[in-house]
Amino acid sequence: MAFEEKRAWIMLVVSVLAYASYLITVLGRAGGAPLVEVPYAAALLWTVGGAIVAAIVLHVVVSVVSPEGANQKDQRDREIGWFGERIGQSFVVVGGVAALLMSLAQLPHFWIANAVYLAFVLSAVLGSVARILAYRRGLPQW
Repeated sequence: MAFEEKRAWIMLVVSVLAYASYLITVLGRAGGAPLVEVPYAAALLWTVGGAIVAAIVLHVVVSVVSPEGANQKDQRDREIGWFGERIGQSFVVVGGVAALLMSLAQLPHFWIANAVYLAFVLSAVLGSVARILAYRRGLPQW
């Protein structure tokens, strides 16, 4: 498995686990109350920060355990990376537009923040899946 594919797997797993822990925390705090009244900011910041730290630590661990190719990218790796970024960034744009529209509609901050966080998670997940599939099946021929 290529080193960059390992990085994509790390990003995929960390993103899904962090967002799942955030959802469990926030929904657990609701207890029947409206979601907009649930304190979410600390949980959001902790899960984002934890995901960043976890991804860095796992990347370092994988680099130490299997150092072959850790600091090397060939043309294929660069093209797959570009492909995954293009696919993933589409959700950042969608999330930004959704947040803009939600703020114009004066929705509660809870929904705007969660829309942006979901967009970042979907960007990481979709970009990682695109990279993994490109490593496994090759880049699509347009």
